[in-house]
This record gives sequence, structure tokens and C-alpha cells, in this order.
Amino acid sequence: MFELRPLSLEGIAAALEKAERYRVLGEPFETESICLDILEVDPRNGAALVMLILALTDQFRYRFTETFDRARGLLERLPDDYSRLYYRGLILERAGKASLRQGVQGSGFIAYPYFRDAMSCYEEAEPLRPRGNDDVILRWNACARYLNRHPEVRPQPVERTLDMLE
Repeated sequence: MFELRPLSLEGIAAALEKAERYRVLGEPFETESICLDILEVDPRNGAALVMLILALTDQFRYRFTETFDRARGLLERLPDDYSRLYYRGLILERAGKASLRQGVQGSGFIAYPYFRDAMSCYEEAEPLRPRGNDDVILRWNACARYLNRHPEVRPQPVERTLDMLE
């Protein structure tokens, strides 16, 4: 096993910029690694924490269960209820999209509750949002449009059984 080398506190700002660049380039594993390095020396770094959550959701297509659980586990470290609700919603929304990308039969039924739970998080976060910050409204609307445009994403029908007469 290799022992990891710690970043300097002075290098955190540049490391955050690099992590953002890797994320934009579609390199979520590199982004994750940089964020973990930052959080090792500055555990309360909110920007690194948020970017780590986003990098984990970017990895849903590769290893869903592990990254979904890790991303959700980071929510408690966010500083306030608004952030926890907003990013919980974002994780759920991206989980819904990842479920659909799998393309398995019934994936619309699997994805639907993720979208609805995300929308519930956004609704709950709305009254807590900072003045002038409409991110939760934008995300809620994006989910609504997605559901409106993809009729295959819907609740699973409830099977009705006929009671047998004895």
C-alpha cells in the first residue's frame, strides 16, 4: 500500500480549480481524488465537499450502488438544511437518469420514484433558499419537463387481483 502525500493548505485553491477542470472534462475519478486530497487537509471545505458529491454522481454510470451510497453519506457534512435538501435532490435526480441509461426493461418504473423524491426535496428546500437563489425551482422544473417528455418514466402500475369467490 502506498501512503498518500498531503496537500499544502496554500495549494487548496489551485487544487479546487484543477478538480473543476477535470469535472468539466468528464474525468470524475480524477475530480474525486483531488477532492479527497483537499478534504484530508481541510475537512470542512464546502466547495470540495460539493464537488465530491457531484463527481460521485458523475460516476453513477460506472458503479451506481457504491457511488450513490457514498454521495448520500456526504450530505450530513453539508452546512445547512437547504444545502442538504438541494444536493439530496440532485443525487436522486441523477440516480433517476442513471437508472434510465441502463436501458433495462422497466427502467422507467425504477427511475420514476427517484425523480419524484428529488422533486420533493426541491419543494422542501424552496422556502429555505437564499434570497435570489432559484436553483431548486430550476431543478424542480427540469425534473417536471423530463417526466413530461418521457412517458415511459411513470409509476409502476398496481396489479389488481380478482378475489376468488369461494
